[in-house]
Amino acid sequence: MRIGITCYPSVGGSGVIATELGKLLAERGHIVHFITSDMPFRLGKFYKNIYYHEVVANNYDVFRYPPYDLSLASRMAEVAKTENLDVLHVHYAIPHAISAYLAKQMVGDRLKVVTTLHGTDITVLGYDRSLSGIIRFGIDQSDCVTAVSQNLIDQTKDLLGITKEIKKVYNFVDKREYYPRDMSDYKRELAPNGEKILLHVSNFRPVKRTFDVIKVFAEVHKKIDAKLLLIGEGPDTSFVRQMVNELGLSNAVRFMGKQDDVACVYSLADVLLLTSEKESFGLVALEAMACGKPVVATQTGGIPEVVEDGITGFLKPIGDIAGMAEKVTHLFTNPALYEQLSKNGLDRAYHTFCQDKITREYEEIYEMLCSGQSKVLD
Repeated sequence: MRIGITCYPSVGGSGVIATELGKLLAERGHIVHFITSDMPFRLGKFYKNIYYHEVVANNYDVFRYPPYDLSLASRMAEVAKTENLDVLHVHYAIPHAISAYLAKQMVGDRLKVVTTLHGTDITVLGYDRSLSGIIRFGIDQSDCVTAVSQNLIDQTKDLLGITKEIKKVYNFVDKREYYPRDMSDYKRELAPNGEKILLHVSNFRPVKRTFDVIKVFAEVHKKIDAKLLLIGEGPDTSFVRQMVNELGLSNAVRFMGKQDDVACVYSLADVLLLTSEKESFGLVALEAMACGKPVVATQTGGIPEVVEDGITGFLKPIGDIAGMAEKVTHLFTNPALYEQLSKNGLDRAYHTFCQDKITREYEEIYEMLCSGQSKVLD
């Protein structure tokens, strides 16, 4: 099949999944065309069967804001015609679903549109009354809509009054990339006295509650020798640095910025801490599990569909600093429990969220649409 994919190309869960899906589809013999404003950050080298088409917004003086959504729609239609695309698979509702709808109007009904909802396109933008109507329209006009968790499906239907069927297709992990690695040499450099290593990975936005990460670690650090690794950057990074200094934790906390090879970092750590207020799926939790690391996370959104409480990690209410600190400490000091949760996480990641399984689910959707069926069955 000939498949167009549009996503936000910067660092973020939706862009990661869209790019990795495109690479997997290309491996399986499909022709994949990325139509984005920039090269997706996980794509920057040659891949067989993958092509990239840049979208450039018109900067004509009369436009106060360059009309990216219209430029995207025009580019989608152009690529769909010249490359004879069968499917446009867009990740994130706004503006990608609307641009795909316009492209389809220009190309014709033979072009099918699949929209995947990833989270904040619903849980944040869906609450904006100036956008909710057009989000609903984009969903209704898509030939098929998927979402990355049942929780996100429920939120979408409740918030926007959607009656259209939305198919649950989980995010995935590529076990060829995410697996336990031997990082013992580097770990000895970071923790020369055998300290346990707690890890947090995010974009440091307020919704990630990174201040809670520091509070949890401060409680853990009072009881046992430990280090904290922080991966990522964002608007709260400078405030987190200030908090670390004020609490006297500078020698125990390492800011590592953005990292491309996060699989190595997961293998370096002992436990992943995820303190988010909202998570429609929790991709970092899945990636950590695939690297053999238990997860302590908030019981919110789609996280309970990924992390099984007491089996692959522990879940606590949002803001429960004491409870999360207690669970992290418990994992650090109970080797038998740690090993069992580590094994359970690996099994769950490699079976429920295996890349081959999820890629095949998307292939079945494409095949169903192109064969003329109008409904995706569970």
